[in-house]
Amino acid sequence: MSTDRMASPQSSSLSSSPMSTRLQSLQVDSVQRWMEDLRHMTEVECMCVLQAKPIGVEEDAQQGELIVSSGVGAGDHVARNNLQTLLRRALVVSTELGKMFQRLEKGRWQRVHSTAVRANCHVRSLVHEYSAARSTPPEMQKYEKSLLEKCLELTNITERCLNTDDEFFLKSMREAIHEILTDVSDSFSNMIDMALANEIRVLIKQIDSSDDVHAISSAISNLLSLTQDGPQLCSIIAKEGAVVALFKICRQDRFRELYAHALRTVASICCVEEGISQLDKVDGILCLADILTDELSVEAARAEAAAVVAQITSPHHTSTQHLASFLESMHDIVTALIKLCESASCGEVFLLASAALANITFFDSMACEILLQLNAIQILLQACRDRRRVDTPYSKDQVVTVLANLSVLEQCASEVLQEQGIERLLLLLGEKPSSPSPSEGAACERVQQKAAVTLARLSRDPDVAQTAIQLKAVPRLIELCRSPTERNNSDSVLVACLAALRRLAAGCPDSIAAADHQQLIKPRLVDSFLLCSNMEESFV
Repeated sequence: MSTDRMASPQSSSLSSSPMSTRLQSLQVDSVQRWMEDLRHMTEVECMCVLQAKPIGVEEDAQQGELIVSSGVGAGDHVARNNLQTLLRRALVVSTELGKMFQRLEKGRWQRVHSTAVRANCHVRSLVHEYSAARSTPPEMQKYEKSLLEKCLELTNITERCLNTDDEFFLKSMREAIHEILTDVSDSFSNMIDMALANEIRVLIKQIDSSDDVHAISSAISNLLSLTQDGPQLCSIIAKEGAVVALFKICRQDRFRELYAHALRTVASICCVEEGISQLDKVDGILCLADILTDELSVEAARAEAAAVVAQITSPHHTSTQHLASFLESMHDIVTALIKLCESASCGEVFLLASAALANITFFDSMACEILLQLNAIQILLQACRDRRRVDTPYSKDQVVTVLANLSVLEQCASEVLQEQGIERLLLLLGEKPSSPSPSEGAACERVQQKAAVTLARLSRDPDVAQTAIQLKAVPRLIELCRSPTERNNSDSVLVACLAALRRLAAGCPDSIAAADHQQLIKPRLVDSFLLCSNMEESFV
């Protein structure tokens, strides 16, 4: 029965009276609601009847596209992308299997059996639908057959537990069911991974072989959407060669309009080591350098290239093998990134470029020297005065990270003074979240901590220390030490502020009051930390 027909029931016995119209409306609404909720709230009896009846492929649908009727009647809600359909169905099955584990532990045998029946139905439906929509690879067929057999076994064995109170029998059955259920979960996971890999190969082939910009863009969009579903999918995408195909696009002038889209997808894939490894194998860093330094590249493409650089240089990655090839192009990349920071048209572009620079300064001191030569301090501090570019704590976090890493170089102090950088650091010490967002609060803490670290490092220079004292840095640092709310209750901010305060006190002892010196300077750092971290707000 078609969706349209089910959504518009007719009855010759109903007249055209207002009451009959209202009844008909209610009937339509009920059927629609049932169709919408069917997948997630199924009746076991209904599924037993429907389990062997896959929903077919529309004749006018694109070949290979899986069709799932949602019952809403709108065309754009009927045809679903294979990948998203697989993920949704996989979520339903995984949810049912999770419920089975929980109910098995509680010994709720009636619910264990009904859940097993539902899971069995969902798995069979998924397998039938997928087989109807696309030819199944032989290795996947083996998993399907084994999975269906295990699901049937699970249904049968749970049924045997319904009509007995024999505790010994139920205990032995619980162990057997748990083992089968674990096998079903593993087999299902493997089958879904293989199905997703099969679909991903179709998308990659489309990217790799098509000359149609719209077709390639659509395939890239689907890949990008998939990367948002977690690192496991990113690993599958990387292993199937997506990074290679995407960089092939980025090396062809005729696809310039797709560069930004392709690079955004590469950045998402490179959250996993497999993605970075693939990037390294195809000399992706050279391609990124070319795009960043190409005057014909639009800002969006250069911003997404910066995002890839930020991703692959993240300190969170355990593998550093790819950084060897990065060093060869580092001067060109760093130069292009600081120029992008200077010319950024909006906060997002600045954030991506400055994040890449921040990461680069962590792993190579030569990058810091290059940045000093390129007047990076002037460019970044001027950007902080431009709310169009630096408008969030996240951007300020990147700027102060670069400043903190540059501050280890002696020549940095004079440039910071020249650009009134101490004033900016004191403003950053007062950074506070504008919303209750935990991520924004964490970003503000990082800004405060790194601003204090930068101030402590720069204060080795007597001129910097004197300027900081004149600008009342000491009272602000003391306030941050004594008031937990001022530092968002952050221990890392407290330690950094104590260190900065002690550095200033070492150069200018008279700048600290006797009581503050006694509590914050004279004791061991750990003792001052314990004192301040246990302070009540009323102490101030």
